[in-house]
Amino acid sequence: MIFRALAIILLGILAVFLITGEREEKGTAIDLGDRVPDSVLEGSAASAAGAEVITFGFDLRNSPEEDARQYIPFLDYLERTTGLTFRLRFTPRDGQLAEELGTGVVDMAAVGAVSFLKAQNVHGAKPLVRGLNMKGTTDYQSLIVVSPESEIRSIKDLRGRKLAFGSIDSTQGHIIPRIALHEAGISLAGLSGYEFTGSHLNCASAVIDGRADACGMQDTMGRSLAAEGKVRIIYTSRRFPSSGIAANKNLPPDVFSKVQKALVEFDPKGRHRDGLYEWDRTEMPKGFIAASPADYLELLEQVSALGFLE
Repeated sequence: MIFRALAIILLGILAVFLITGEREEKGTAIDLGDRVPDSVLEGSAASAAGAEVITFGFDLRNSPEEDARQYIPFLDYLERTTGLTFRLRFTPRDGQLAEELGTGVVDMAAVGAVSFLKAQNVHGAKPLVRGLNMKGTTDYQSLIVVSPESEIRSIKDLRGRKLAFGSIDSTQGHIIPRIALHEAGISLAGLSGYEFTGSHLNCASAVIDGRADACGMQDTMGRSLAAEGKVRIIYTSRRFPSSGIAANKNLPPDVFSKVQKALVEFDPKGRHRDGLYEWDRTEMPKGFIAASPADYLELLEQVSALGFLE
């Protein structure tokens, strides 16, 4: 079963870190080009020899170890419920999950709203579900955070400062903060510099370590870090459509329906709680509801106007 793959995958990831010397706690961004080979992931996650494998991708949120710990038990639930076989894929650091989803490198993926829109507009990807937050609603916010000692008090104070973002495709870690900067009259040229760190955790580390003045990141992790006194929140966005799971347009209709049903029935706070790893820290702590393209029309207009889908 897929649970037995967890130790293999995590040991492989840790071995990569030990070899390369890239340590998350030192604030160094993780190089996802140095990742567990797909052959290892596919061989360990396939629970039925010769079975068709559904490849599952995801936006990096924490470290690869933490994300793998969260998604592998979740994929185990999908295997048990659907009878299908799933494989977890790590997108390389220089890759784009939206492109992988659209072109079929992955069959389905946990993605932010803008990544989905890119895959939909260019390649015809289809939404499966949207995540339910702790309040049971299908939206989320983005935060901009600074160090607790920073003199920065509002988004307008970011002019002339250095910003860190997560992945270039991240809705919460890049696109929403860019929308906020635009509304405040600040362009990238109005900053002293900026960098894409690859994940929300790496982004926060850039602020905590003093390598950036501010960071745009997801609300769940940002509020947790603020509660620990590691960062201070200076900006909270309005609500946008939450992250969800989308499928490549060529996923067979019967597989699409079977997986969608299993996702909607997923009960992480109740009968499916056992075996999950810190699912409350994900962007879908209360499970999912079925999604449709109409859910994203307002956001589509906003990001299109700013050129983010080009």
